[in-house]
Amino acid sequence: YSKALTSYERALEIRKIALPPNHPDQAQSYNNMGNVYDKMGEYSKALTSYERALEITKIALPPNHPELAGSFNNIGGVYYNTGEYSKALSMFEQALEIAKIALPPNHPDLAGSYNNIGNMYDKMGQYSKALTSYERALEIRKIALPPNHPDQAQSYNNIGAVYYNMGEHLKALSSYERALEIKKIALPPNHPSLASSYNNIGGVYYNTGEYSKALSMFEQALEIAKIALPPNHPDLAMLYGNIGILQAP
Repeated sequence: YSKALTSYERALEIRKIALPPNHPDQAQSYNNMGNVYDKMGEYSKALTSYERALEITKIALPPNHPELAGSFNNIGGVYYNTGEYSKALSMFEQALEIAKIALPPNHPDLAGSYNNIGNMYDKMGQYSKALTSYERALEIRKIALPPNHPDQAQSYNNIGAVYYNMGEHLKALSSYERALEIKKIALPPNHPSLASSYNNIGGVYYNTGEYSKALSMFEQALEIAKIALPPNHPDLAMLYGNIGILQAP
């Protein structure tokens, strides 16, 4: 990341000299730098870079250009990572409003915006609103993407998580199982996302008192995780803990 940052900063220096003020390429440089800072966990620096990119984009491009939606999404992502969910929600909603004007009605990026908004409502405990957003994302993905695309699995997983949080375990189970079906087709057999799905299903069975089914799910999750993850990954500890709870006398 430090080498990437050095290169992006050099590109920006040249662009500032070679291009007119507020040229879109300068916004691209700030956006790239923000991406690096975000990955490094330096969220205040990421936010500063993304906000500068947004300022330039607002001047350089039409008011409903898709690049503006991208900038709002980037800023929302930083607020999400810092736990400022109401600010993140505001950014994601602004991105969605632009995307609805700038893009076709069933564009995958619209689904991404609805998914982001659903994430925020879920974090804020507003489950009915989260469910509405996740379901809208799924509707678009079913139209815009090939059958059994991993993004559809993500939507079913998110819907299942909301139902789980609402205590509607049968609906949660149905959604989690649909997510798993898609992942089995779309992903390699030992992908860590499969382990996550088995773990989610196991959690539902545990909460409904079906402990033998829960144990089977957790064990399948563990077998995949042992192949897919480093030996000291925290998800392995979680799975061993889940299995231990069920096997305890």
